[in-house]
Amino acid sequence: MSLAHIFLDLYNSMGFRAITYGEVIMIVVACIFIYLAIVKKYEPLLLLPIAFGMLLANLPLAGLMDPPVYEAAVNGAQVMKQPGGLLYYLYQGDALGIFPPLIFLGVGAMTDFGPLIANPLSVLMGAAGQLGVFITYNIAAGVLGFTPQEAAAIGIIGGADGPTTIYLATKLAPHLLGTVAVAAYSYMALVPIIQPPVMRALTTKKERQITMEQLRPVSKKERVVFPITVTIVVSLLLPSAAPLIGMLMLGNLFRESGVVDRLSSTAQNELNNIIVIFLGLSVGATTNAKTFLKPQSLYIVVLGLVAFIVSTSGGVLLGKLMNKISRGKINPLIGSAGVSAVPMAARVSQVVAQEEKPGNFILMHAMGPNVAGVIGTAVAAGVFLSIYGG
Repeated sequence: MSLAHIFLDLYNSMGFRAITYGEVIMIVVACIFIYLAIVKKYEPLLLLPIAFGMLLANLPLAGLMDPPVYEAAVNGAQVMKQPGGLLYYLYQGDALGIFPPLIFLGVGAMTDFGPLIANPLSVLMGAAGQLGVFITYNIAAGVLGFTPQEAAAIGIIGGADGPTTIYLATKLAPHLLGTVAVAAYSYMALVPIIQPPVMRALTTKKERQITMEQLRPVSKKERVVFPITVTIVVSLLLPSAAPLIGMLMLGNLFRESGVVDRLSSTAQNELNNIIVIFLGLSVGATTNAKTFLKPQSLYIVVLGLVAFIVSTSGGVLLGKLMNKISRGKINPLIGSAGVSAVPMAARVSQVVAQEEKPGNFILMHAMGPNVAGVIGTAVAAGVFLSIYGG
């Protein structure tokens, strides 16, 4: 083979020859997300691998998301002619519903449900924090023409729970996975920016200054019984929510039992970190130019913001109602933590309260609705799965 032919073959194999304008745009978008993750520290643990997965998926001819190619053998069996790309195989962990529940295992091992157990009424604010999920679902399906399955995948963004959003999207609308995942994690990162204006608009200064009584101590017996009870009750009511709730509560049982510290540590650290890498890369790899650069992507981003704002408003408004019923004993700000961005939403409630009244400590009270929101979003996903299958 002549030197000219070698250089020609090398040129034909280059991605520069095949790159499209859409792929260039997506590569730029990926670099912007990488900047936000590294410089601005917006949810870097997931935004960074998602952004890099987006970058890899839009490199032409790399074939990282290509499925395997089969051909028929003499006996009629299928024989693999060419294996699929690396990210294609990682994505099967999303498509088969494996990675999100394993993330929930780690979340459960890191979560203290004590504030929710001490104040069971917090579960009502966690439920109110799902208001945006169902309102946005109706807007997407009834007004903008999305299918009910697509609308459910979009609406769940309002719960501010990345793994649940990914889990539901892979079951009901896998073609929207990249867009809804990026929107969900973007808004989770922007909780400290989006929520405070909503909280101040819906509450008075006097309400924001309310000091709440200290929560009662929670016994170890209560902490151990709680995850077992929640798993049984929720799984019997909504079997489709069992993978998420079951793994969440198993992780919490590891934490609270006190007899499997090694398992609890692994779920929180090594296992969780590995799954985060695989999940982020594979989700980012679904955001190729052909699927992402569409008008409906803009609709999804806007609807996700609407869902998040409405969910925050629902929690705050229920907090105001509970404040009236309790005759001024409940600070409505804790209702904003009813979304499941743990523990960021609870911290935002604390920050806003201390701005109004230095020394006012409502963080643990806000953690009740916050962890209830994790359960609430998983239940909302279970409702959609029960209705539409998946």
